[in-house]
Amino acid sequence: MYIGYKSWLKQDYLLDRMTLGDLVKAYFTYPAIQVYLLLFAVCVGAALYLMEAPLPLILAAGLCFLVYPLVEYLLHRFLLHGRWLYKSPRTAALWKRIHFDHHQNPNELSVLFGALHTTLPIIVLVTAPIGWLAAGLPGIPAGLAAGFVIICFYEYGHCIQHLSYKPRLRYLQRIKRLHLAHHFHNETGNFGITSNIWDHVFGTYYGKPGAVPRSPTARNLGYTGQERKRYPWVADMTEAEGDDALAREGHGAT
Repeated sequence: MYIGYKSWLKQDYLLDRMTLGDLVKAYFTYPAIQVYLLLFAVCVGAALYLMEAPLPLILAAGLCFLVYPLVEYLLHRFLLHGRWLYKSPRTAALWKRIHFDHHQNPNELSVLFGALHTTLPIIVLVTAPIGWLAAGLPGIPAGLAAGFVIICFYEYGHCIQHLSYKPRLRYLQRIKRLHLAHHFHNETGNFGITSNIWDHVFGTYYGKPGAVPRSPTARNLGYTGQERKRYPWVADMTEAEGDDALAREGHGAT
C-alpha cells in the first residue's frame, strides 16, 4: 500500500531505538522505496520486451553494479562533503537536506533516506548510458533496473549501519563499523557506503578510529564559525525549523 511522505513523517523513526522489524516496516512504507520498486518492475518489463538476447542485458546490469561503488564514493567525498553547495542560496537547501542534516542527526531515518528529486537524476545519468553502451536500446531499461536495485540496497545498507543492531554477515558488520567511524570519529575518510574498495584506492580508508585523529567537524562538516556567518542560509533554515518545532510543541501543550 502506498503511504504518502507526509503521513510517513508523522511517525518517529529513530534508528538507535528501532528493532530490525521496525526498520523493515519503515523501509517498505517509505514512498521513495515504493517508487524504486515500481520503476524496477517497469524497467524489467521494458528490457524483456526489447530484448534480442539475454547476455548483453546481463552485461549491462553487471557493469552498473561494478561502476556504482565508484560513483557512490565520488559523490560522497566531493559533492556531499564539498563546500560549494552551501555557499550558494540556490543550493544550500539541497546540501542541508542530502547531507548536513544526516551528520547532525545520524540516527534520524527521515534525513537518512534520499529524496526522489536527488536520487532519480543520478540513477538515470549513470545507468542509462552504461546500459546503452553495453546493449543498445534494450540495455537502457536493463541498466535502469540495475540502478533501482542498487539504490534499494544502498538505502537498506545505510539504514543497517545506523540501526541499533549487529548484522550477521561479516561484510555488513565491517561496513557498519567503518561508516560509524566516518560519522563519529573522522568524516574525512571511509566514504564508501556499500564498499570500501575506493577508499583503499584513493587513500581515505582507515580501519580503526585510532588510526587517524578525531575530527572536530564530524557532526557539522566544517559548517561553523566564520563559515556559518559568511554563508548563513543553511543556518537560517536550521534555526527556522527549530522555531517551528518549538511552536508546534507549545501549541500541543495548550
